[in-house]
Amino acid sequence: MVDLLKRTDFGASVNVKGWVRTRRGNKQVNFIALNDGSTIKSVQVVVDLAQFSEDVLKLVTTGACLSVNGLLVESPGQGQQAEIHAKEIEILGAADPATYPLQKKGHTLEYLREIAHLRPRTNTFGAVFRIRHHMSMAIHTFFHERGFFYFHTPIITASDCEGAGQMFQVTTLNLYDLKKDDQGSIDYSNDFYGRQASLTVSGQLEGELGAMALGSIYTFGPTFRAENSNTPRHLSEFWMIEPEVAFNEIEENMQLAEDFIKYCVQWALDHCKDDLDFLASMYDKELIERLNFVLANDFVRLTYTEGVSILEEAVKNGQSFEYPVFWGADLAAEHERYLVEKHFKRPVILTDYPKEIKSFYMKQNDDGKTVRGMDVLFPKIGEIIGGSQREEDLEKLTRRAEEMGVPTKDIWWYLETRKFGTAPHSGFGLGFERLILFVTGMANIRDVIPFPRTPRNADF
Repeated sequence: MVDLLKRTDFGASVNVKGWVRTRRGNKQVNFIALNDGSTIKSVQVVVDLAQFSEDVLKLVTTGACLSVNGLLVESPGQGQQAEIHAKEIEILGAADPATYPLQKKGHTLEYLREIAHLRPRTNTFGAVFRIRHHMSMAIHTFFHERGFFYFHTPIITASDCEGAGQMFQVTTLNLYDLKKDDQGSIDYSNDFYGRQASLTVSGQLEGELGAMALGSIYTFGPTFRAENSNTPRHLSEFWMIEPEVAFNEIEENMQLAEDFIKYCVQWALDHCKDDLDFLASMYDKELIERLNFVLANDFVRLTYTEGVSILEEAVKNGQSFEYPVFWGADLAAEHERYLVEKHFKRPVILTDYPKEIKSFYMKQNDDGKTVRGMDVLFPKIGEIIGGSQREEDLEKLTRRAEEMGVPTKDIWWYLETRKFGTAPHSGFGLGFERLILFVTGMANIRDVIPFPRTPRNADF
């Protein structure tokens, strides 16, 4: 359909298949809006009622699937250059109008989450999921053109990369009859892997190993966090993009993140104009302006310490925040957005965080207090990318892991790369759904993934 709507060979015989969005008209002529999902735009099918039996016409209801043969005709109406004058209509699948839940009236996004099996048929979610596809293509293209290798890291793992313990367990044990050892701990010796295993929270550690051999790699796959967060920004199953680059230090890492995110935004503007225009008109009037804003501005590089000083000064001058600001605090989204939207009016890359609030693998600065972490902060959503230069010194890395309670026996293989040809290296992680949130202007992360997984919800 996306190709058919561009055709100008009027008079040609064509076939279209799709789902009925609307049907309207009078006693002589009906107009059917048919959509096959390839574009936000529907094709208008003009039906001379005298040429069709009532048995066929009564089944042409919202949601029904049709195959239509007809003539491609130049459209006299605005908004489309072509329409189809129907000669034959075949009902591929009827939709009972009494029970089909997607009628012409607008539905709330909350209601559509309850019928996630049908919501891709709406204009909104058709647009969101087409943009999601294009962002996937942009990501692979960006890295491929720059000589990165797509590296597949395990979904099932025995290591906790973040050390937070919020992992989903994977087991074949009988949960109704768990054997325990003398200390009262679960005996995993008869489990599938012979040890405790979980779904991954990140492919970073394995990605670093890839970079230490292939130079530049990226991962792009599902990750899982058993974090009981019912917020518009959290999912328990989401997709992550994680590049890792040998020999890159924090400055190159920041530039890679800026180049990457700008590439994705430009791709959306170049390839998703109709869908973006629709979402801007329906949900976020400032969407296109915000996307161009990211492209037009160099990202500010700012240390955490400088950022906290700016925020403390703002508080002195009457700015109020829900969460307190002080050196050592893990900044909240409201603080991040203030720096971006109010103070600098540009995207910000915040660096050199206190080591206590960051992961064990981040390279320590000479001051003994901060690490070479970096977060890319965007308007409307706050942090969109988190990364760091990685600690390549074995002694420092091991000591920090032990201080933070990360079992070094489980990551012996990760530590060994610091024994055998260590090198400076850096990387970052981008939550794919956070990117889609920004690019679509949607407000809730549950609305940018087809089947959201959140606490108490694993439907569909």
